[in-house]
Amino acid sequence: MKVLIVGAGGRCHAIALALSKSKYVSEIYCAPGNAGIAQIATLVPIKETDVEALKAFAIKQKIDLTVVGPEMALAAGIVDEFNAADLKIFGPTKKAAEIETSKSYAKDLMKKYHIPTASYEVFTDYEKAINYVRGHSLPIVLKYDGLAAGKGVVIATTVKSIFCLIAEETLKDMLIDEEFGSSSVVIEDYLEGPEFSFMCFVSNDKVYPMEVSQDHKRAYDNDLGPNTGGMGAYSGVPIINDSDKEYALKHIMEPTALALMAEGRPFKGVLYGGLMKTKDGIKVIEFNARFGDPETEVVLPKLKNDLFEVFCDIIDGNKVELTFDPMYYLGVVLASKGYPSSYEKGFLIEGLNDVNGIVYHMGTKEDGGKYYTNGGRVLIVVAKGKTLLDAQQNANLEVSKIKCNNLYHRTDIGHRSL
Repeated sequence: MKVLIVGAGGRCHAIALALSKSKYVSEIYCAPGNAGIAQIATLVPIKETDVEALKAFAIKQKIDLTVVGPEMALAAGIVDEFNAADLKIFGPTKKAAEIETSKSYAKDLMKKYHIPTASYEVFTDYEKAINYVRGHSLPIVLKYDGLAAGKGVVIATTVKSIFCLIAEETLKDMLIDEEFGSSSVVIEDYLEGPEFSFMCFVSNDKVYPMEVSQDHKRAYDNDLGPNTGGMGAYSGVPIINDSDKEYALKHIMEPTALALMAEGRPFKGVLYGGLMKTKDGIKVIEFNARFGDPETEVVLPKLKNDLFEVFCDIIDGNKVELTFDPMYYLGVVLASKGYPSSYEKGFLIEGLNDVNGIVYHMGTKEDGGKYYTNGGRVLIVVAKGKTLLDAQQNANLEVSKIKCNNLYHRTDIGHRSL
């Protein structure tokens, strides 16, 4: 079988590596892919949002299954177009994906169907928004309504007079200057507690949970520094027990799948719940309509099933029984110095062949058999262990084998459960 993966980062490298082990898969293509993915797939120079070109390629190459990685491709309606052309594709439709692409839609859906989340208001008018903020007690959260690559969120826990200045600038960016391309903002109550990621394979009303994981958004150790796309992740998560998972499945993930069906937006693909264990119970921070990154890089290696078979069963509506490796998996991201702000590219990376673990490429370039940095997040190194501490120590040991003059990483991934 021929498979086309749409996307380019570490998430897509993880998907490609898992599919390469399938007994059904003979050829893998990835558009546009990256230097690491090129080791196991043929790269196709088509942008992930160029739906017509991707469709034409799938038809010409007689692709048996297309798998969508990033949210931008879903927002561009790739699944709808492929379905209309009778091409098999894994991922939700554009309407179903609005649970990620529109935070206001997601919040309204949760409110209507009594899915636990923070109280909120939606604003399109700057003056009304800033007046609401000035009259609201701290802490408070500002979220850009659409897609913002994980960076359209400001959390206020500081002195109110200082925060109002930050809020005014943030709301100006979101509502007046339209920094992220739209002009709507969700302002919601601040929730406290450990966050975790709960990804599930969803086929209409059927929900099949994966192992939970935990991302680390802050750039530096001890959760300091600016927010990033994710500096590492791990799975399992000792601070999230079996009853927590069962509650999240029965009160959040399954009701959300049913709500989308009731709204005429049946979901097929991966539904990602960004959840928080608060003193008042587990609540939704956000939903994503696809595999998380970097969570995928630590969850998929645990999956014992044939991933191609799982994808096809979800699309076809067949029953799925998932099994996972009980070992702990932990991934450490190596990022370019300066990330998530400006950074330089083109630095030589050495020692990759010395790593005893999995190395997923996130932003690299190959030239003459050598690899160079080519993005903000460059690599993620994944190791496993019988305990979480073992996994952390093993991952940090393997990271130390990689040599590059312009990379940094966190050393405390998993610390919240240790």
